[in-house]
Amino acid sequence: MHISAKADYATRALLELAREPSRPLTCEAIASSQEIPFRFLKSVVGELRRAGLVRSQRGCEGGYWLGRSADEITLLEVVRAVDGELITLRGAALGGLRYPGPAAGLPGVWRRIEAEAAAVLGGTTLASLVAERPAGTEAA
Repeated sequence: MHISAKADYATRALLELAREPSRPLTCEAIASSQEIPFRFLKSVVGELRRAGLVRSQRGCEGGYWLGRSADEITLLEVVRAVDGELITLRGAALGGLRYPGPAAGLPGVWRRIEAEAAAVLGGTTLASLVAERPAGTEAA
């Protein structure tokens, strides 16, 4: 399974927003904090906004907030918002995939992998990740 830069950056940006949900953050602040290229992040945040995962406000008091509570946003939603399908084979969805002969069982394996990945991502919220602290780190 390939995790795209878009999915990684989108998740990291949302985690920054989830860490302090009471105040807006600018793309510049998120990019700096997470060491993400600003221009790339700007387009990713646009996709997150269109998906309803972030909301924005212009002006000197503006920036970005989560579109919903961090405990309501799963990693599966984030990946699908920026990448579409979770797993593809040569750019196509796995749904109608069929192989002849001895390879007939292979599409089922690919679909099981997709289902397992979806279960892990769907069961992981932003709030659960913000609450986790790796050993040896302290709250900021």
